[in-house]
Amino acid sequence: RKALQPASKAKRFCKAHAKVLRRVVLGLLGVAYLCYFIAACWLNFHRALALVIMTAVVVFFICWSLFKKYCGAKVLLLLRPVWKCFQKSWPWLKWLLWVALLGGLITWLALDTSRNPEQLISLAGFCFLVLFLFACSKHHGAVSWRAVFWGLGLEFLFGIFVLRTTPGVQAFQWLGDQVQFFLGYTTAGSSFVFGNTLIEDVFAFQTLPIVVFFSCVMSILYYLGVMQWLIVKISWLLQVSMGTTPTETLSVAGNIFVGQTEAPLLIRPYLADMTRSEIHAVMTGGFSTIAGSVMGAYISFGIDAASLIAASVMAAPCALAMSKLVYPEVEESKFKGKASVRLSSGEEQNILEAASNGAAASVGLVANIAANLIAFLAVLEFINAALRWFGEMVDIEGLSFQVICSYVLMPVAFLMGADWADSPLVAELLGIKIFLNEFVAYQQLATYKKNRLSGLEEWDGSRKQWISERAESITTFALCGFANFSSIGIMLGGLTSMVPQRKGDLASVVLRALLTGICVSMLNACLAGLLHVPTEVGDCVTFLSTANFSSTSYTMYTCCKQLFASSVLENGTLSFTGAWASVAESVLSLTQCCGHYNHTSCAG
Repeated sequence: RKALQPASKAKRFCKAHAKVLRRVVLGLLGVAYLCYFIAACWLNFHRALALVIMTAVVVFFICWSLFKKYCGAKVLLLLRPVWKCFQKSWPWLKWLLWVALLGGLITWLALDTSRNPEQLISLAGFCFLVLFLFACSKHHGAVSWRAVFWGLGLEFLFGIFVLRTTPGVQAFQWLGDQVQFFLGYTTAGSSFVFGNTLIEDVFAFQTLPIVVFFSCVMSILYYLGVMQWLIVKISWLLQVSMGTTPTETLSVAGNIFVGQTEAPLLIRPYLADMTRSEIHAVMTGGFSTIAGSVMGAYISFGIDAASLIAASVMAAPCALAMSKLVYPEVEESKFKGKASVRLSSGEEQNILEAASNGAAASVGLVANIAANLIAFLAVLEFINAALRWFGEMVDIEGLSFQVICSYVLMPVAFLMGADWADSPLVAELLGIKIFLNEFVAYQQLATYKKNRLSGLEEWDGSRKQWISERAESITTFALCGFANFSSIGIMLGGLTSMVPQRKGDLASVVLRALLTGICVSMLNACLAGLLHVPTEVGDCVTFLSTANFSSTSYTMYTCCKQLFASSVLENGTLSFTGAWASVAESVLSLTQCCGHYNHTSCAG
């Protein structure tokens, strides 16, 4: 007892002065971080730029929360007269605002599309899809146009920020690079377990371990409360602007980071009391986005990480907007006017348990992906064999599922903004995504991208080997979603296990939600086509003069095509026009290009 007295005294002292001790520890940690931060900036500010940005974001939100806690009520009291005046003026002010926004949008579109008229096709496709979904609406007269216009507006603004502004492009490019770099750590674990040979040559050991690693990291972030904080902030923005209820908004915001069956777990206690419109919104959010874990796998294929991240974020407001267009609210929601709903946290006791549970939970997902790939690719091959057999009976050669999709969905691909020559391949990928799954479609898209970047000829006889950079971007956005027929079973199974008493309601809205989810991904693709900026090739004269022709690249292909276009062969005499006219090495560069690519100039 005497031996334990000092320990019990120390324990009592810590309990009595817990707040003071906590502040002292936090103060010391803050001082230590400040010293580290100053040292990092002093040694190399450019290297520490990412640290500066992260620190600034954290400090801003800490200051904001402290300001709200201690000064929020006083500020609201001071601003009350201004708010009352604003409310009185709002009935006519909102119309003035809408007219100004509409006028600005029309002016911007007219100026922007005058330089690239093909963008108008994507705009027409966007309008067509919105009108199509309105035609499919369950209750045309009950549509909340506030939710629709705000959702599409947020999607459009975010698209402009990501695809057009320099800070947005750089920020998401940096974020995509960091995600790719981060996923590279998977190799340390998978190479130890499977060996370097397997992870380099075998798809299952190369890509699927990324899902395990990502699931583990997401579980840790949930345990720390980081994911809940992010989801709540995004949900608040959507809820305030669009006027949707907190339950449906939280689920759709959660879909940016987690899958179609994990996001509804955030609002599991409220699912039983949700209206059909709210359930439809939850399902649409699941069909319109992809999970962070499988996003890592798609990035490993070579799909652009920045585009995948942007597509997931843009899909959230669009999914809510289109859900309220297709299935408007006609019931009285129990959650309308509710400020927020409580997010449940994990049951893990420490961070190690969270990491272990996350890794263990991914085993089922990995097995599901592997099993689905085996089954779907086998079924696809069987369907193609059967179609070839039926086609040969009537002298139709090469009939396949992909060929049928390329004809049926070709107008849709063209409306999204793909060139007419690229539309059959884009339509083929859309068909694979809708009728099989997006995993298989992204694999094929990655093959096309690899062929283009390798500098292969665009056409191999009558077969197109790759699609343009614009079509690639459009297709990346169009495939980014779980909206396929196999997902119906996953969605119904997941939600029915949470609320078995709503099985009938779930089954009655799932097909409508699937259609909405497919169209949401296509709307994102139309926006990507509208806002796409072609990559500048640069000075081809300098490039070809200094290029090593032992291997090819997309830049080499583009520059060689430019050189072929500037060459003129008349009466056996070869001459050049444009920038190549006065270049002494033009003939040498043409000879080198002819070694890799075919053109009529090469015959001379």
